[in-house]
Amino acid sequence: MRYKIKKETKPTLQTYGKYKAVAVHNQVIESRQLYEEACRGTSLSAGVLEGLMMSVAETVYRHLRMGDKVRLKEFGLFKLEIESEKVDNLKDFRAQKHIRGVRLHFIPESYKGSPELYKDITFERIKD
Repeated sequence: MRYKIKKETKPTLQTYGKYKAVAVHNQVIESRQLYEEACRGTSLSAGVLEGLMMSVAETVYRHLRMGDKVRLKEFGLFKLEIESEKVDNLKDFRAQKHIRGVRLHFIPESYKGSPELYKDITFERIKD
């Protein structure tokens, strides 16, 4: 995995001015390419797989919006989490004011505590 070192530039963060590693992403793989790669060696066409994936995505989204967690075997767990400001007094909390948004969390499938997704990742620093 490639990374570069960046200085934190947000003055509101406690880590302002400190340095951190950030991932350098190579490219964006579009869905069509994924479908074509995944279909190699199978009797499925990319179009059939695309239709199936669209149906699965719609079903996953519906369950996430209803508050469910969704586990895809050999892939991982998806869940929505709320980001909100903290208040000192419970009676002061107002959803419209204090909830900042929703974030999708993905937890890769793991066996014996070690996610396969992270297995054998090596790191390479990219110079600016």
